[in-house]
Amino acid sequence: MGLIQIENMEFYAFHGHYREEQIVGNKFIVDLTIETDMTIPAKSDNLKDAVNYQKAYMIVKAEMEKKSYLLENIAGRILDALYSEMPGITRAKVKVSKMNPPMGGKIGSVSVILER
Repeated sequence: MGLIQIENMEFYAFHGHYREEQIVGNKFIVDLTIETDMTIPAKSDNLKDAVNYQKAYMIVKAEMEKKSYLLENIAGRILDALYSEMPGITRAKVKVSKMNPPMGGKIGSVSVILER
């Protein structure tokens, strides 16, 4: 088994509970870890034998473009789409972080992590 990690994917999106967040938008950072069997691609050196991390990025990007009220919803949709569209994933973990959340104080980020 092996891990593919795509870290610090940055998106400007319009997620949030408050109406203002869905109008003004905010910066989000997504980290993704995919566990998969890498035995065959490690020997074949052929992309068709591997979990394609470019496709994984495109799935995350597509889900980030859909408005949500909650980070939990975004993370769940990303995992659903990954498992639906990418065979070969044994486990996946996604972390969705909202930068500078409007919580009434100076906060770097708030994050949700889901794993299946």
